[in-house]
Amino acid sequence: MTADADSATKRFSRQPSGLLHSDTGDSSRTDRSPGLSPSLTLLFSVTCALAVANVYFAQPLLASMAESLGVTSGMIGGVVTATQVGYALGLLFIVPLGDRVNRKRLILTQVLLSAVALAAVGAAQQWLALLGAMIVMGLLAVVVQVLVAYAAVLATPSQRGQAVGTVTSGIVLGILLARFTSGLIADIAGWRAVYFVSSGLMLSIAAVLWKVVPVTAPPRHQDSYLTLMSSLFKLFITERTLRTRGLLALLIFAAFSVLWTSMVLPLSAPPLSLSHTAIGLFGLAGVAGALAASRAGRWADQGLGQRVTGISLGLLTLSWLPITFAETSLIALVCGVVLLDFAVQAVHVTNQSLIFAARPDAQSRMVGAYMCFYSVGSALGAAAATQVYALWGWMAVSLLGALISAAALLLWILTFNASTTHQGRSA
Repeated sequence: MTADADSATKRFSRQPSGLLHSDTGDSSRTDRSPGLSPSLTLLFSVTCALAVANVYFAQPLLASMAESLGVTSGMIGGVVTATQVGYALGLLFIVPLGDRVNRKRLILTQVLLSAVALAAVGAAQQWLALLGAMIVMGLLAVVVQVLVAYAAVLATPSQRGQAVGTVTSGIVLGILLARFTSGLIADIAGWRAVYFVSSGLMLSIAAVLWKVVPVTAPPRHQDSYLTLMSSLFKLFITERTLRTRGLLALLIFAAFSVLWTSMVLPLSAPPLSLSHTAIGLFGLAGVAGALAASRAGRWADQGLGQRVTGISLGLLTLSWLPITFAETSLIALVCGVVLLDFAVQAVHVTNQSLIFAARPDAQSRMVGAYMCFYSVGSALGAAAATQVYALWGWMAVSLLGALISAAALLLWILTFNASTTHQGRSA
C-alpha cells in the first residue's frame, strides 16, 4: 500500500504551481492557504491507518470466526479472499473517481459507508452475509489511495514529500498494529467487537474530516471516467515492465497471504493454543518490512533494483525453512516471519520504483494496475492456504509458500535474462 506515497509524490511534483488554482469556487480558501497543516497531515495519517487496518483485522480472528459461524477451517480463508476481491474492485472503479469528482465528498462517502460495512461484518450471522460485507469493506478501503493523493494536492511543493511520507507512515502503522489490536479486542470482547469498535471510530473520524478538511473542486480532465478506466486496462497490454513486476507482485503477495492467513490455525490449536493477542503480536515483526521499504527504495534509486529483487526473492524462498517449524518452535517462526516480511516489502518497493520510471506520465494508473496484481495474489494465497492446511496440515502450507516463492525467483531469472539479451541486441 505504500505505493500511494511514491505515486502521489512523483505525479504531483510535476504539476504546475497553478494546479490548485484550477480548483475554482469552493477551493478559493485552499488557494490562499499556506499548504497542508501539521494537524491536517496527522488527521490524514490516522484516517489511513484506520482504513488499512480494516483489511487486516481478520487474520488473527479466522479461527474464532469459523467456530462462530460453523464454517470449516478450509473455507474460512474466503474472508480474506473476499476482502481482497473488494479491494481490487475499488482500485479499478473507485480510485479513478478522484480525478472526476469532489475529493472531500468522495472521501467522506467512503469513510461513512465503511462504518456501515464494518457494522454489517460485526452483525453477520450467516456465512454469505459475512462474505458480502467483507467485499464491500475491501471496496471502500481504497480511500487510502484517495487520501494520499489529496494530501499531495493540498501540500505546497516544499512540504509535499514530508506530508506524503507522514501520511504513508500511517498506512504502515495501521498494517503493523491491526493484527495485534484485533487480537487484543477479541480476547476481551469477542471478534465481533473488533468491527463494531472500528465502525464507531470510522464514524468519529468522518465527523472530524467533514469539519476540518478543505474543499477543492475536482481537477479538470478532458478524459471521461470511462476513458480513464479503459486506459488503465490498456497499460496491462502495452507496458512490459508493469506485466513483469505485476506478476512478481502477484506471487510474492500470494506467498505473504499463505503465511498470514493460515498461521492462526496451528497457533490457536493444541498444543500451542495461543490467544488472539499473542497471535497478533507476530504482526509486530512487520517492523522489519517497514525498514526494508525505505532502504530498498534508495537501492533502486541507485540502479540496484534488479539485484535487490533477486536477493530478496532468494531470501523469501529460504524464509519458509524456519517457518516450517512453527508448530514446534515459535522462535523459528519469528525468524521466518521477519525474513519473509523483509523480502516481500523490499520487492514491493523496488517494483513500484521501476514501474513509475517506466511511465512517469501515467503513475496513478500504473500504481492502480499494479495493486490489482497485489489483490489477486493475496486473494488466491488466502484461499489456497486454508484449503491446504485443512487437507494436509502445516508442513504442506509451508511447502506451498516455498513453491510460490521459488516460482517468483524463477520468473525474475527468466525475465532478467530476457531483458539482458534484449539490451545486448539493441546495443
